Amino acid sequence: MIVVVGIGAGGWDEIPVRHQQLIRESAVLLGGKRHLDLVPDVPGQRREPWPSPLREGLPALLESLPGDSPVVALASGDPLVSGIGTTLISLLGRGNVRIEPAVSSVALARARMGWPAESCVVVSLVGRDVSLVARELAPGRRILALSSDGSTPASIANLLVGAGFGASTMTVLGELGAETESARTATASAWDAESPRLNIVAIECLGASLLGWAAGLPDDVFENDGQLTKRDLRASALARLAPTPGAHLWDVGAGAGSVGIEWMRAHPSCTTTAIEASPERAARIARNATRLGVPGLAVVQGRAPDALRNLPAPDAIFIGGGATRPGVVDTCLAALRTGGRLVVHGVTLETEQLLATAYQQHGGELTRISVETSAPIGTFTGWTPARSVTQWSFVVPTDSANRGKKIPSPTK
Repeated sequence: MIVVVGIGAGGWDEIPVRHQQLIRESAVLLGGKRHLDLVPDVPGQRREPWPSPLREGLPALLESLPGDSPVVALASGDPLVSGIGTTLISLLGRGNVRIEPAVSSVALARARMGWPAESCVVVSLVGRDVSLVARELAPGRRILALSSDGSTPASIANLLVGAGFGASTMTVLGELGAETESARTATASAWDAESPRLNIVAIECLGASLLGWAAGLPDDVFENDGQLTKRDLRASALARLAPTPGAHLWDVGAGAGSVGIEWMRAHPSCTTTAIEASPERAARIARNATRLGVPGLAVVQGRAPDALRNLPAPDAIFIGGGATRPGVVDTCLAALRTGGRLVVHGVTLETEQLLATAYQQHGGELTRISVETSAPIGTFTGWTPARSVTQWSFVVPTDSANRGKKIPSPTK
């Protein structure tokens, strides 16, 4: 059992007596150098700083710990707020880790700003891409961003300006809870200050955003070469893919990555693996994902079905291109568990034939979607039709006895 003890910025003297006793009685004390230096020497106590890089070195350190002696790990504030507590539980299991928190930096930041918990969102940028903030931008939105280091506030300011939110107010709260606590406020467009290494950025958003979380972002927000699932079709597909918290999507033949990106924008815990054969498009997907606030989207360059091997298990799959390649639809069907969702789009007669066969064998929903948009006709206005798209959507039933049937490839 490892006990993780949270320490506030005030150091040893502000640690509750029972937590001080846990630390003194531990055979092994783990922590960052800053935390270990806060604790008085204890004769015979083994002290180990966290390895660097942490994730790679932590298993070996944990393996070296005595199994029958008390072990304490030190952390800042609440160890489960972007802290070591989360990492230890993921490695050792909840039953082998006990958390004894202090007041979190998030709680202190809300107190300094006078923001009720329900009025703001917390975004952790600790070891993460600052573009995660982009997903949360909306007029009047309050954001608490947990910084990686002193350079994070300036990076946030640049992002806000680039997104049209340069008028937003940023308050950088440094060394919260310590005697050296500080606060500096300015608009993002005017930000030019250095920041303490330990800081949280409180953002009051001011700007005009048209990027909501509902499916169907405007087509022009995606950099693309024409290989893009258009807005109305994308909204239809995502409605059937039904993103839920923590769910994983395969975006097969991803093109510009629009479906996978919108899947991840639906909830911060949604994840996507985009599969794309073209190296240029694969790089474009990554750029689109970063700009639209979901930098964690994984891009696999390759062709399905071969590129689908050894990927994280999907909860839903979208096939926007390449459905007629032998084995693609069958491989995707086989990868889905009970309740998994599959949506396939096709514009050619060959793909339509394939989807009609799939519908006959498996059921689901077969839909033909036609969209027309207004355009000038001389001095008047008329309708311009896009290519009709055939959409097959399918939910894996509890009784999946028919899933083994092969869908024949269309005749070339």
